[in-house]
Amino acid sequence: MEVTAALAANALLAALAGLQVAAALGARVGHLVWGGQHRVLPTGLRVGSAVSVVVYALMAVLLLARADLVPPGPGGWIDVATWVLTGYFALGVVLNGASRSHAERATMVPACLVLAVCAGLLAAS
Repeated sequence: MEVTAALAANALLAALAGLQVAAALGARVGHLVWGGQHRVLPTGLRVGSAVSVVVYALMAVLLLARADLVPPGPGGWIDVATWVLTGYFALGVVLNGASRSHAERATMVPACLVLAVCAGLLAAS
């Protein structure tokens, strides 16, 4: 089950990274991210989207390490970090649920919920 949860979370993170790349490049998908206030993101939010791609990649590696699909590196930080990531995704459900953008709520709430469940399964394993 750990491998399935890690791979499902990574697939979703890859899709979200693709969305953020599109947003960073000026595609008209801004209504799905960053509060949904802009169809095309302004420069500052485009930079934020680019940074979020790197953050998603780090999250993906963490989840893969927790499932023993990549080496975890030194120290026992993976277990704690996976719980922190679970909380982060759970908070994302709440915060995205409060968005004024219907499109963002419809996209990001389910995405964060799936990520929270996958990370929680990995953290508890």
